[in-house]
Amino acid sequence: MNRRPSRPSATPPAPSAATPAGPASGARPLRILLVRDPLDADPLNVDTIRAGLAAAGFGEVETVDADLALPDVIAARQPDLIIIASESAARDTVEHVCVSTQHAPRPIVLFTDNDDAERIKAALTAGITAYIVDGLRAERVKTVLDVAYARFQLDQALRAELDATRLKLTERKLVERAKGLLMQARGLSEDDAYKRLRTMAMERGIKLVDAAQRVIDVMG
Repeated sequence: MNRRPSRPSATPPAPSAATPAGPASGARPLRILLVRDPLDADPLNVDTIRAGLAAAGFGEVETVDADLALPDVIAARQPDLIIIASESAARDTVEHVCVSTQHAPRPIVLFTDNDDAERIKAALTAGITAYIVDGLRAERVKTVLDVAYARFQLDQALRAELDATRLKLTERKLVERAKGLLMQARGLSEDDAYKRLRTMAMERGIKLVDAAQRVIDVMG
C-alpha cells in the first residue's frame, strides 16, 4: 500500500507482548480472518498483510469479503483475531465486523488510509482494537498484532473488573433491602437483621444474596 508517507497509528503505544496463541507460544496456531472491503475503489494490498503474517509464522489465515455472509463465516471459523483491510475505513464495513463479533469479542485490527478523526473515533467506539493508518508494511504486521492483542486483553480485564464491581453493588443493594424488610416486619435492629439473613443462608446452604432475594420475594 505505500501510497503516502507513513503516519503514526491511532493506537496508543504499548509494551511489546507476545501474542498469546501465536506460533512461538507452543499453543495451537492463531486463527486469523482477513476481511476485505468489497467496496474499495483502490483496495489495500492484502498480499502485504498476508506476507507479514507468513513471515511471523502465522499460517492459518483466511481471506473473506465483508458481505452478508460474514457473520456465518465468523461463527463457523471462530477466528482468534480479525484483520480488516479497508481503504476508506467504511463505517458499514467496520460496524458489520464489530456487530458480528459482539457476542464473542476478539481483537480487531483495521488497516486503512483514512485518517479522519471522526472516522477513527467511530471505529474505536464500535469495537476496533487497533486503527492503523498508512502503516501497512509486512515487517510491521507482527508488532501491530502483538500490541492489539495486549490492548484487547487489558480491555477485557477492565471490563471483567467493572462487571464484578457492578455485581457486588447489585448484591449489596439486595442485602440492604432484605435487611430493611426484616427490620420493619420483625422489629429487628440492623445487626440482628443481618444475622438473621446470614443464619438463613447457612442453614439452607445458599449465598447471602440468595437468602436476601428470598426474603424480598416473600416480604417485598
